[in-house]
Amino acid sequence: MDQVTPVRFSTADFRARFAAQPAAHAGDDFGDHRFNPGHPRLSQAKTLRDAAVLIPVVDHDGDATVLLTKRAEKLRSHSGQVAFPGGTIDAADASPEAAALRETFEEIGLGQDRIEVIGRMPDYVAGSGYRIAPVLGIVRPPFQLTLNADEVDAAFEVPLRFLMDPANHKRDSRMWNDLEWFFYDMPYGDRRIWGVTAGIIRTLYERLYA
Repeated sequence: MDQVTPVRFSTADFRARFAAQPAAHAGDDFGDHRFNPGHPRLSQAKTLRDAAVLIPVVDHDGDATVLLTKRAEKLRSHSGQVAFPGGTIDAADASPEAAALRETFEEIGLGQDRIEVIGRMPDYVAGSGYRIAPVLGIVRPPFQLTLNADEVDAAFEVPLRFLMDPANHKRDSRMWNDLEWFFYDMPYGDRRIWGVTAGIIRTLYERLYA
């Protein structure tokens, strides 16, 4: 029997691409420094804090989406920014995967029974001083979200085909102590996906779709 090729941008295709991704080597280092080599902001970071995020790929038959959040405007750091659900890895967390799932439930009420963890990408080092473990999960509809108003103002889905299209990956910058800091920016409707979140998405594209 002929093998059926999964529909591009379906969760089956995503799963197959992840399984076939190139192996990460010990010397590989992904993060903001790839867009800002030698920037002094990176040398000022103290010991990196460990964090984990979930990249929730929602199974909509042949056209998967990625579930993202808008951080609450009242938060002290990164307020109002688009993000993956996630946060700092606690001592009680058994693994980065456990931390990502816990934070996802705490932030948007999406339970583990709707999420199939398929693995994770190489760690991403953020200029803000975090080493982030991006955990990949397939989310099975239907599901109902319950947003934690202290952390999240909104949750929304973006087509995977949009995020994995390099034409939507814009380079932007802002000034930091009179020096230019570069990042990716992926506007989607009235949402602005940029910074670390866009950097992780760009890394996902480079490893699975480029």
